[in-house]
Formats: sequence, structure tokens, C-alpha cells
Amino acid sequence: MTTKSVAKGGVTLNTSSKKSSIVTERNIKIAFWLVTSLFFLWGFSHGLLDVMNKNFQNHLGITKAVSGLLQAAYFGGYFVIAIPASMVATKFGYKGGIIMGLALYAIGALLIVPASNAQSFTLFLLAFFIIACGLGSLETNANPYITKLGRDEDAAFRINMAQSFNGVGQFLGPIVGGTLFLSLSHGNIEQNMSNVQMVYVGIAILVAAVLFLFVITRMPEGAAVTGEAPATTGAAEEGSGSYGELFKVRHFRLGVLAQLLYVAAQVGAGAFFINYSVEHWAGLSDSQAAYFFSVALIAFLVGRVVTTPFMKKVKGTTILGLYSVINAVLMIGLQFVHNLPAVILLWLSFFFMSISFPTIFAASVVNIPNSTVKKASSLLIMSIVGGAFMPFFMGHVSDLFGTGAGYLLLLPCYLYVAWYGFKGSDPVK
Repeated sequence: MTTKSVAKGGVTLNTSSKKSSIVTERNIKIAFWLVTSLFFLWGFSHGLLDVMNKNFQNHLGITKAVSGLLQAAYFGGYFVIAIPASMVATKFGYKGGIIMGLALYAIGALLIVPASNAQSFTLFLLAFFIIACGLGSLETNANPYITKLGRDEDAAFRINMAQSFNGVGQFLGPIVGGTLFLSLSHGNIEQNMSNVQMVYVGIAILVAAVLFLFVITRMPEGAAVTGEAPATTGAAEEGSGSYGELFKVRHFRLGVLAQLLYVAAQVGAGAFFINYSVEHWAGLSDSQAAYFFSVALIAFLVGRVVTTPFMKKVKGTTILGLYSVINAVLMIGLQFVHNLPAVILLWLSFFFMSISFPTIFAASVVNIPNSTVKKASSLLIMSIVGGAFMPFFMGHVSDLFGTGAGYLLLLPCYLYVAWYGFKGSDPVK
């Protein structure tokens, strides 16, 4: 059998003559772009989530601390589903895990209908928990699939490119939410709930369409994806593939903590962006602040688009360390500014957060045994639970001392991620 690999756009394609009837270059390209579309879907959901905090404060009469329970339910779902999603992926492949995730996403979105009809925050928490279970399954499978869709040395570049579509989704979420939710007066709860219902039914329909495409599409895995024999993938094939074996890998172990703290910082920064903006800019409305939040997510997207090409010349982890130091400084700066400068500092913080999640993910799974990759992914997705606790604590601090003080809780998170980028991410032989 003759086999050769062709590199295109950071993706190594297998052109094995024997496998050509099963896996073609076209199969791999379709799989790559289908999986990339998932990054957009969960990005849009994340973008809407941060708007929903302020929306529920306005229309359901809850405090900042209570609204933080929305993130607790949402990112708690990631924690709960990650290991089951890994088990499904181990038995049925990445495709099986993705199909499960899309199904849960659609079901959760449809549960928004009874929640909005009842105007019940508790039912909303349940719906968002199920949505998050779906998204957790998607991320557990899509992130490692992208990193393994070619050479290990290009993994950070590849996942950051895919995550750029996540940024597009996050940008659109607040625009939709600001227009349909926050622009309404506080007393217009019936129209607000109707708009919430309409948006999430639309999401359910779109997700169902993507689910159908995955069902009918061949998703190559393993050597058929990389175009390399298992012995040359850059990771050892020996070993039990156990969680114990995985946690012996220092840079992975430290990477899980880095991901937990980074997600805590990202989610906290987004959850109270609108609150911080209206508190520090006299006369700014909630809907205007939501549009400013969209600008922040544009900065997030631009950060990925601008920075990703540099990863061909500078180590992604070095950039991660530098950007995280800058964000630590910005959190301090937020305590001393008002009006437009205050919002600009928040925009900058999103720019410098942009490459953190995919870069930490890629750095954590490099040079680990292939038998542990799916388990590694599940643990990295479980670490997203950091986003569950930070908004709650930020909400309490914000209720007592103002939202600016709440942002100081993000400072130690950025400092640890900076250390991981500079030192902790280096694989120890």
C-alpha cells in the first residue's frame, strides 16, 4: 500500500490509495468545516448567555448574585457532561459525541419555551443546564478533533483558526440579545419572554439542521485523519490510557488548572460587562452597553485573527503568557477609569483573552499518549466549571462594593495563566 501526506492549510490529508474508497480528501475537508461550524454554534450561545444575566435582572427582578447562578447552571453542565461525553466518544468516535451534543443542545433550547411561558428563573436554569450539557459534549469532541486533524506542531494554529468562528458567534449573540431583549422597558415582560422564546426556537431549528448533516456525513478519525502511522504521531501509543497515567503528565495537570482559572476569568468578565459599563458611564443604557459588549467580542475575534498567524513564528504559549500579564494590569486599571476609557479597557481585555482557551488546550494535549487524548479532552472541558463559580462570587462582591471591585477577583486567574504560558506549559521529558 502506498501512502503520502499532503499539507493544506495546516491540515495533513491522507491520500492512501487503499483507503481512498473510504476516506477521501473531500471527506476530511467536509469534516473539518462541519466541526468548525460547531465553534460558531456554541459561541453564539455563550454570547447570548452574558446578555441574559442583565435581562433576567431587569425582567425577573433578581440580584446580580442570583443572576450569577445562570453561569453556575450553564458551566456546571459542562462539568457534569464531560466524562460521559468522553465515554461516548471512546465507544462511538468523535461523531457519536458530537451527535449527542447537538441533540442535547436542541432539547435545551426548546425547553426555553415552557420556561419563558412560566416566567420562571428556575426553569430557565434547567434549560440552560441542558443546553450546556450539549455544548460540553460538543467541546469535549470538537476541540481534540481539531487539534488532531494534522501535525501536533500546528495544533495551536489550527484550533485558534477554528475558534475564530467561535468569536463570530459570540459577537452576534449580544447584538441579538441587546436588540430583542435589553431594548425593551423593564415592565414589558410579556414581549421580552416572547422574544426570548423566538430566538431559542430558531436556535433549536438550526442545531437540528446541523445534526442532520453530521448524521449523513462520514467523519474520519485516527490515522485516516492525520495521514500518519500511529507510531509517528508524536505521542506514545503505550500505556493503559487511564486517568492516573494522564495526571502523571505535568504540563497537562497544570494545564487543567490554567484552563479552569482562565474560563473563570473569561466568564466573569463577560457576565458583568454590561453592569460595569452602565455603572461607570453616566447615562449609558443597558441596550447601549450590550452593543458595546458586541464590540468587546469583535475585539475578542480580532485578537484571534491577528494573533494566530504569529504562532507560526512565536510559540503560542509565550504569547499566552504576555497577553495574560497585560490583562492582569488591565484589571487594576479598571478601578480608576470612567466613561469611554473604562469601556476601552474592557475591550482591550477581551482582545488579550482571545487566544487563551485554544492555546491552553493545545499546549495541554501536546506530547501526551494517544490512548489518553479523549480522556484529556474531557478533563479540560470539565475545567470549564471555573465559569460556574466566578460570576457568583463576582456578583456578591459587586452587590457590596460595585462591579469594578468584582473584576479584581480575575487578577490571580490571569497571573497563573501567565505563569503557565511562560513556564508551566513546557513538557517535561
